[in-house]
Amino acid sequence: MQERLVTERAREAIPDTVLFLEHRPVVTLGARSRTAHLKLSREELAARGIELCPATRGGDVTYHGPGQLVMYPILKLGEREADAHGYLANLEEVALRTAADFGVEAWRREGLNGIWTGAGKLAAIGFRIRRWVTMHGMSFNVDPDLAGFQAIVPCGLREPVTSLRVLLGGRCPSLPDVRERMAAHFGDVFQRPLAVHPGRPTSDLPAP
Repeated sequence: MQERLVTERAREAIPDTVLFLEHRPVVTLGARSRTAHLKLSREELAARGIELCPATRGGDVTYHGPGQLVMYPILKLGEREADAHGYLANLEEVALRTAADFGVEAWRREGLNGIWTGAGKLAAIGFRIRRWVTMHGMSFNVDPDLAGFQAIVPCGLREPVTSLRVLLGGRCPSLPDVRERMAAHFGDVFQRPLAVHPGRPTSDLPAP
């Protein structure tokens, strides 16, 4: 689906589009992934109901699953935006503002992608820019089963991963509430106000 949207955006057939979604349990392998960062075989992952898939994004291995808000911007960058470091910083800024809305103090770490808290990494970022069009993006842990991360070395870092549920307990917001705040901050940071359209499970979508 992303590949089709990127092609359509590159030829100006569609406007800038941002996908917000949850994945079924899956471990994805980025362009810099190392098999040593997989703690389980494909068969062992499958036995736990976790799929293993290569991804065209940058970065290492990561886990996605229900309760994790995933954002995939399909943007055609302007001349002043066409810089991977600046784009990364903007994605991190969206994540930082979203966390702050729910009373969570988070920060960047030099040389690493994503945002961090005292309890561990809250959001992971991995993307690709092709013909000045972005794809893939960010995963933000709202209330996922963090046991999925135990099957891998997330992003090649042997450090804890956390979520809003861990940080806030019973005050954890719903995923739609987080999505609403993230979409608003995305519009502000990227100067692209979003018109929100309700989606449906990808299993119901036609093949690209």
